[in-house]
Parts: sequence; C-alpha cells; structure tokens
Amino acid sequence: MENKIDQIYSRRIIRSYSNKKVEKQKIKLLLEAAMAAPSACNNEPWEFIVILEEETLCKIRKCLKTTRYKAPLAIAVCGNMKLARGSMEMYWIQDCSAAIENMLLASSGIGLGGVWVSVYPYKNIIEAVSEILCIPEHVIPLGIVHIGYPDEIKEPRIQYNERRIYWGKYEPERNLKGRPKNVKY
Repeated sequence: MENKIDQIYSRRIIRSYSNKKVEKQKIKLLLEAAMAAPSACNNEPWEFIVILEEETLCKIRKCLKTTRYKAPLAIAVCGNMKLARGSMEMYWIQDCSAAIENMLLASSGIGLGGVWVSVYPYKNIIEAVSEILCIPEHVIPLGIVHIGYPDEIKEPRIQYNERRIYWGKYEPERNLKGRPKNVKY
C-alpha cells in the first residue's frame, strides 16, 4: 500500500471519465470510507443516494448547470435533520463534508477519480436535486460526488502556502494575495 500522505497529494479533481462502469464492490468501499468519517458526538447524520441510471445522471447534470461531468456514477451526500439532533444539528455540514472527503480520498486509492459539486446552500439547487431524487424535506443534499475511471492523468501536487499559516496569533496586516507559483510535488 502506498504511503498515505502520497495518496492525499495524488487526490486530484477529475473531470473527464471513461465509459467503464464502477463495480458495486468499489461503490461499497467508497460508502464504507465515507461512513468512516468523524462525526460530531458520533451523530452520523449522513445519508447517501447512489445514482447509476443514465437518465437520472442527465437530470442531475442539467440541474447543476456548471457540471457536465460524464461520470458513470454519482453519489448524493445528504444530511438527515432527524439524525442531526439537538445541539449537534448544525454539525451536519461538517460531518457530511468529512464523509465526502473520505470518499474522494478512497476513490483515488482504488483507481477511480472524482469531483465534489456543491448543492447546499443554494436553495434552488437543493429543491431541484431533491425533486429529481425524491428527497424529503427533512433531508438536505450537501453535494453530489461524480465518480468514475479517469480519462485524464494528473500529477500529484502539494498546495502548501506558508502565507496562510500563523504561529500563535493572527496577523491582520499580512498581505495574502495570490498563491505561490509553480509549486510541484
């Protein structure tokens, strides 16, 4: 097994996919990885909708106007407000985000690629996705993760930026413009 930190650096956004279907065994691994994410007070408010049907994938693509990824698989990651109880209710966003990140890391670890497209907090997109996927009102779609076998290869990279790190206290006078140029792994 490769070094875990190298796997993190090699996880890249994939926007181009082959037509090869993702095997159910790999889909299960992705969902297991998602559910291994940390959750505030172990509330685990997440629910997942696995989308494999081309007709539904097309509807999702049209709904998410900036998304035209032709991945053979999409997984909607949702927060169930009946599971996100009491003082932990608002942590559903962080919990589901951690689940998505685990899914993306796992996808690169098993030869797949993925991209996370936000649904929440855009009310019109939440409503459209909810209608397409028959999601009840107490369940909120946070994002759609498009997954498939990559049609593109991207080099691993580190995006470390010293200008975004403060030691001991925040320094508001610091200039934060831009990212470092030509940072390679």
